[in-house]
Amino acid sequence: MLNRIDLRGGVRDPRRLLPRAQLDVSVAVERIRPLVEAVRDHGYPAIREASERFDGVSPEVLRVPAEVIAEAEGTLDPQVRAALLESITRARKVHADQRRTDHTTQVVPGGTVTERWVPVDRVGLYVPGGLAMYPSTVVMNVVPAQAAGVRSLVVVSPPQKENGGLPDQRVLAACALLGVDEVYAVGGAQAVAMLAYGAAVDPEGALRCDPVDMITGPGNIWVTAAKRLLRGVVGIDAEAGPTEIAILADDTADPAHVAADLISQAEHDPLAASVLVTPSVALADAVDTELARQVPATKHVERVSTALGGEQSGIVLVDDLEAGLRVVDAYAAEHLEIQTENAREWAMRVRNAGAIFVGAWAPVSLGDYCAGSNHVLPTGGCARHSSGLSVQSFLRGVHLVEYTREALREVAPHVVTLATVEDLPAHGQAVSVRFAGETP
Repeated sequence: MLNRIDLRGGVRDPRRLLPRAQLDVSVAVERIRPLVEAVRDHGYPAIREASERFDGVSPEVLRVPAEVIAEAEGTLDPQVRAALLESITRARKVHADQRRTDHTTQVVPGGTVTERWVPVDRVGLYVPGGLAMYPSTVVMNVVPAQAAGVRSLVVVSPPQKENGGLPDQRVLAACALLGVDEVYAVGGAQAVAMLAYGAAVDPEGALRCDPVDMITGPGNIWVTAAKRLLRGVVGIDAEAGPTEIAILADDTADPAHVAADLISQAEHDPLAASVLVTPSVALADAVDTELARQVPATKHVERVSTALGGEQSGIVLVDDLEAGLRVVDAYAAEHLEIQTENAREWAMRVRNAGAIFVGAWAPVSLGDYCAGSNHVLPTGGCARHSSGLSVQSFLRGVHLVEYTREALREVAPHVVTLATVEDLPAHGQAVSVRFAGETP
């Protein structure tokens, strides 16, 4: 079922040989540009028309009433409610420890620089609603934003025919559990544009979604394209691509576990990537056998089979774990599992991954819901330079520069010298004028 890529014998740059989903966001950007511009120029009518066209439903009032959000919590199955509360509790515990504190550095007597950490004021959180519904994504977006101290949070999620044009009931319930009461039944590129530019959300214009400063959360290629197009109008967290898992495993790994974990990511999307990196041909063969047994028994068998059989998935054979480590660093997976002997030692040597799951008892599914970590992570190799969503994502470092007269006088000659070297004499004059008439 899985393609095999044999990198034994050594490869200088494995990056170009590794499986990866091909996703041309630049083409999608041009496809959605007219829609984004229509929302910017016309607001509510353009949003409703797009919802009708893409979601098959267009609620007259786009904002979900606060009482409907509150009522959604009461409709939750008790087990689902308990699971969401546990997920919230664990996420809050982890994210509370991420909050940075202000720090003042005395550069010289009378001269200090203070770094303040200031939360983004208003944030739009995108919660997908396509092949699957993600109340867990509400948790993963809202918890770090709240821990950062974001003043205003708004959730957007596509309207669902089966829920009367409202977002999924479980998504609304998760919002209620987290105290979020500004929710809009809008999805896709039109939701991103509405968040960026602001718009009326009812026919009379009595209700309005104010523009946000930042948009976070995963979505399909159209959402990703809209985020790319609007980067600069608003801040974005990342351009999320199809989900991916890489597993570095040796012959101590249980092939049933490995196969199950590969399948778990493949059920997200036909473009999802599932990659096993191993020096063990015996394990590779055993995993293939397990996939043949487990895939037919899974619910979303067609989606899983397409993902596992696609060019983005495969088994990569390497000479040893050292070579495997180089391969997973080159791949820079969204999710990386280490199922080897001395797994933590290997995990601590990994440089590039969105999140690392160590050993047999920390599958990616745990991180998706209840590990306490965040599941909004960089994809498509972006883990080489980007981090997953965290409290830091919603904070900005702002420097406060405070110098006394004496401290500025002491450094003034250096400022003037550097300004002269760069042919910016007015920069030097802005300092010199403060001491005009004084004897050097």
